[in-house]
Amino acid sequence: MGENVIKGEDYYLLKDLRFKIEGDEEGFSLCFWVYLMKSTTFSATLISQVDIGGNAPFLALNEKKILMLFPFISLHKEAPDPGKSAPLTELQHASMDTEFPLESWIHVGCRVSTDSVQLHIDGEIVAEKPVSSSFCKGSLSNSRTRITLVGSNMQGYVHDAKILPLNLSIKDHYHKDPPLLLSIDTSSASEIEEDSDGVWSIVGGKASCRRIFSLDVVLLNAFGQPVNKEVEITAALLYADNGSLVEKTSDGEAPLLTSYDGIEFPTYDRPSKLLNGCASFKLKISQLSSKCDNRLFCIRFEVPKLVGFPFLEVLSYPIRCISRTRTIRTFSVPFKRTPASIHPTNGSQSCGFDDGSLEIHHNTVLEAKPSPSSKRVRLEQEKISAMEQLDGEGSPHPLTANKAEGAFAKGLDGTHENTEDADVSPADYESKGVRNVALKNSGKSVSDLTIFKYCLGGLADRSHLLKEIVTSFSDEEILEFAHQVSIYTGCSHHRFQIMIAKRLIEEGRNAWNLISQNNPHVHWDCAVFEIEEQFKKISCCSTRPLSHQDFELLRRIAGCRDFLAQENFEKLWCWLYPVAFTLSSDWINKPWRSTSPKWIEGFITKEEAEYSLQGPRGLQEPGTFVLRFPTSRSWPHPDAGSLIVTYVGSDYTLHHRQVSSDYIYRDMDVKPLQDLLFTEPELSRLGRIVRIH
Repeated sequence: MGENVIKGEDYYLLKDLRFKIEGDEEGFSLCFWVYLMKSTTFSATLISQVDIGGNAPFLALNEKKILMLFPFISLHKEAPDPGKSAPLTELQHASMDTEFPLESWIHVGCRVSTDSVQLHIDGEIVAEKPVSSSFCKGSLSNSRTRITLVGSNMQGYVHDAKILPLNLSIKDHYHKDPPLLLSIDTSSASEIEEDSDGVWSIVGGKASCRRIFSLDVVLLNAFGQPVNKEVEITAALLYADNGSLVEKTSDGEAPLLTSYDGIEFPTYDRPSKLLNGCASFKLKISQLSSKCDNRLFCIRFEVPKLVGFPFLEVLSYPIRCISRTRTIRTFSVPFKRTPASIHPTNGSQSCGFDDGSLEIHHNTVLEAKPSPSSKRVRLEQEKISAMEQLDGEGSPHPLTANKAEGAFAKGLDGTHENTEDADVSPADYESKGVRNVALKNSGKSVSDLTIFKYCLGGLADRSHLLKEIVTSFSDEEILEFAHQVSIYTGCSHHRFQIMIAKRLIEEGRNAWNLISQNNPHVHWDCAVFEIEEQFKKISCCSTRPLSHQDFELLRRIAGCRDFLAQENFEKLWCWLYPVAFTLSSDWINKPWRSTSPKWIEGFITKEEAEYSLQGPRGLQEPGTFVLRFPTSRSWPHPDAGSLIVTYVGSDYTLHHRQVSSDYIYRDMDVKPLQDLLFTEPELSRLGRIVRIH
C-alpha cells in the first residue's frame, strides 16, 4: 500500500536542497529532478557552493534561461572566487545550447571530476568544460575541503536529489525514479468546443439546460507514462483571470457539479479515483459567464491530500459557459442573414456518396477571431478562399475572398452561437422517447420531430438516432433527412455525417466481427493489422502504412491499453472512418501518399502541431504550416474527417484554419491540395512534425 501512494516528502522546495561535499579529490555527481516556475526572474543562481570564504554559483540560469555549470571551488583552479562577485557570463562554465524548460520536470546531472565538469540533461551530456585541478597532496587547506551545495530561493521544486560517486551512472539515476505530474488528456474531451483563442465553450446554467461534458485527468511520470496510484482527484471551478473560486449561483447551487446515479453533487463532495492512472470526470457547470461580468472560468484538478504542489494540479483551458437558450434556432436576422445562415456547430464538411447523388454546398477555411462568437455560413455557392476560418477546432467562417478556382463557396462572418459545445445527457432524451422516434416512421419520410431532436441533440443523441434511421429508412429518405437537417441548422456540414452513416455503421460492424472473432476483448497488437487494412481500403491507399505513432494516437482515441473492447473500437472507428473517407478523395489522397515532401505526416494532436512550429527562440517564420486531422472530432460531429492547417501568422501567433473539403466530392477538376494551400497569402512554407514523447 505504501508503494502505491504519492508521498509528499518525495518533493521539496529548491531552497531546501543542501549537500555537504567533503572535498573528495576524485569528484562527484549531483543528480536531481527540478521543476521551475515561470514566475522566476533571470538571471538567477539555482545552486550555490558555499565555504567559509563566502559563496559562488555552482548551477545558474542566465538572462536567456541557459543553464550554466561552474567549476568546483575545492577542485578547480578556474572555480569562481567565493569572495568576489562577477557577471555569470564572465566566469568559466559549461552550458547547454537551448533554453531551459520551465514548469516541466527536467533531470539535471552535474558531473564534477578533477579535469572537467559535465552537464547532463535528461540523462544525456549537453556540455563539458575541461578544467585544471587545484588539488595538491599535502597542500590542500582544510578550511576549503568541505563545501556545501545550497539551493536558492528561486521558485522551484526538487525530486530525488542525490550525490553519487563518479563510478555510478547519471543516466541510471534518470531512469530510476521519475517524478509525477497531473495532466488533462485533451483527446478524451467530449462535448466541448474549443475556439481559436483557446477558450472552451460549454453549455451550462440552470438544471434544464446545462449539459454533461467529459474530461479525463491522467497521472503521468516525467516520461509521459501513466502511473497507477491510490489517489483521489478533485475538481473546482475558478475564475481564469485570478484563480479565485467561482461563487455559488443565486439559487445556492455549487458552480461545478458531477452526477452519480442520476443525482447531481458538488464536485468537492465527490472526488474521482484514479483507475490505471486515469480519473474520468463527467461534469456540469451551473454558473454562466454572463452572470459573472462575462468573465472566463477554468477548472482546476488537484490531489486534495497534496495541495500546494503545482505539478500535482492542472488547469483546463479558459471556459466560456453559455446558456442553452443560445442554441435555439430563432431565425431572426440581426446580422442580415437568411435563416439558413445560422451555423450552430463547429462544422466544415459537406460530402456525399460516390454516386454524386447528394447536392453539395461549399464553404471556406479562415482564421478565427477571439470573439466567442460566429458559426454562420451561407449555403449559396460563390467563390472564395480554399480555407475556412475556425472558431476553435472546427467552425468555419470566411476571412478574405480569393478568386480561386470555382470550387469554393462564400461564407459570411458573424457571431458564433456555440450551439453544439456539449452534448445533452442521454437521459434528457431517453425520457421523451427519442431513441424510438425514428423506428415509428418506417416507410415514410423522417418526421419533423426526429429532425428537430437531431438538430437540438448532442453528439451521443445524434449517433443513436442515426443508427436507428439508417436501418429504418431508404437512401432517398436519408438524403431528404440530411437536407432538412442542413436547412434547420443552417449548416450544410451535417450532410456528410448523415450520408456516410449507413456505410460507417455497417463497415464498422463487419470490421469488429473480423477483429474480435466473437471475443469480448482483443489484444491491441492483434487488432492493429485489421484496423490498418480497413483504413487502406476506405482511404483507397495501399502504399502508405500507418506508423507506430499513428497507432498510438488511435489507441488514445479508443481509450484502451493492452486490450480493445467493442466500445473502444467504436470510438476509434467513429474518428478513423471519416478521416479515411476524406483521404479517399483524389486531391487529398495524392498528398497523403507523397513521401517527399511529406505533406501530411500522419495522425498528430493539436499540441504536437503547435510544438512543431516552435523554433529555438520562439515561433518559426510566418507562413510556416503543418496539416493535421482534429483528434477531438468524431462522427457524427460536422468536422469529423476535416483537415486543419496550423500555421504561424504574420502576427507571430499560431492559427488553426480548416481546409474547405465541401468540394472534394464534386465531379470536377480542382487544383492539387498543395497548389490550393499556396494560393493562401498566409501560407508559404511546409513545416515538419516534431513528435511529443
